[in-house]
Amino acid sequence: MPVVMKFGGTSVADAAAFENVARIVASQCDAIVVVSAMSGVTDSLLAATSIDDLENVFERHRAVAHELLDAPQTFLDRLSEAEDQLAALLQSLAQNPAEYKSLKDAIVSFGETLSSTLLAEVLNQKGIKARQVDARRCIVTDEEFTSAAPLMAETFAQTKSELVPVLESGVAPVLGGFIASTRAGATTTLGRGGSDYTAALIGSALGVREIQIWTDVTGVLTADPRVVPSAQTVERLSYGEAAELAYFGAKVLHPKTIQPAIENAIPVRICNSRAPHEPGTLVGPESEASPRTIKAIAHKTGVTTVQITSARMLGAHGFLRALFEVFERHRTVVDVVTTSEVSVSLSLDDASSLPSIVAELESLGTVRVEQGRAIICVVGAGLRGTPGIAARVFSTISDINVTLISQGASSINFTFAIEEERVKEAVTRLHDDFFTTKRHAGP
Repeated sequence: MPVVMKFGGTSVADAAAFENVARIVASQCDAIVVVSAMSGVTDSLLAATSIDDLENVFERHRAVAHELLDAPQTFLDRLSEAEDQLAALLQSLAQNPAEYKSLKDAIVSFGETLSSTLLAEVLNQKGIKARQVDARRCIVTDEEFTSAAPLMAETFAQTKSELVPVLESGVAPVLGGFIASTRAGATTTLGRGGSDYTAALIGSALGVREIQIWTDVTGVLTADPRVVPSAQTVERLSYGEAAELAYFGAKVLHPKTIQPAIENAIPVRICNSRAPHEPGTLVGPESEASPRTIKAIAHKTGVTTVQITSARMLGAHGFLRALFEVFERHRTVVDVVTTSEVSVSLSLDDASSLPSIVAELESLGTVRVEQGRAIICVVGAGLRGTPGIAARVFSTISDINVTLISQGASSINFTFAIEEERVKEAVTRLHDDFFTTKRHAGP
């Protein structure tokens, strides 16, 4: 059975990175390669208002082609075509602002299209039989531009139809992640970080033996290394543990990646393209017990908490439905929820529609909004059977005000909100207590 190997933008940042990817792919038989845009390219495409804004993007691709390909002209011709197509799309965007989302999807798709085309050329140059396959011929989605949802049955059927013949001919398919298309053929994207999702969808459709996510860190770490430089690699995680960590801030794995893997019991391995011999983190159905009780500490900043208080909640039915319908109407995702007899507290990542949301919520009760918050999530299957973890957490940060607490919805995580300005201090203290000190087992 083949393996899906997904490489992120930092893994294809320049010529040296492309060469490194070729070496990694060469070490694996029967590989299906999914690649992101070169690092920074998607941001450049999103910000561009004219073709002149993208000269650096084209120059970076040209530089790799000239350095690594003996005969770069085929790719350079494709690059020239892309330049003309992007110029037309940017002009259309300026003239049709109402079509912003669909046109932006078409524009940003060039990042993955160019990187996958270039990588296929590089692999062939290095003696690895490879062929670029347009992911839009495999991943079929709804019409929710910029964050489309795959239509699973059609996606699986299309993926098998497109990729099985390529694999059977002994050629490695190379696809751009993140991009897809509607039934009518319009370009869509799966949302930022969606290349992981592409890899999982492809892997699930073909029943591969492993999905590998190649990034610039060695697996999932016990905390964000930018906050805790001494963070260690977690060797094994369950699907549930990985999903919680991904959702609450661990950036090496996209939250949506886990679901197709769970449904098809496919292991997911997170590897470091700069240290390919390191084992990384293996995510699977089961998790090994940790002597430290918890596996990792995730966090995310820029969170807003909202509290709705109303005596009408007491003994009433339908109140929570009415409350969450407000968020549904404004297409705003709620992260963490806690309730009491007369109040509901919840957290939001996206506060762009908050004024309108608050205006509607005020018909249900008194609304209090707190911005500048951070969510910390302590994750580990050991939470399920170890008493006193919450007491240990809060004693470690006893001088930091906690504004929201959630435990019980999942038996493997413990989540709370604090002021954003103190999150680094809190995460560092918790990591020192759970992972650095000798007191590992129990509170």
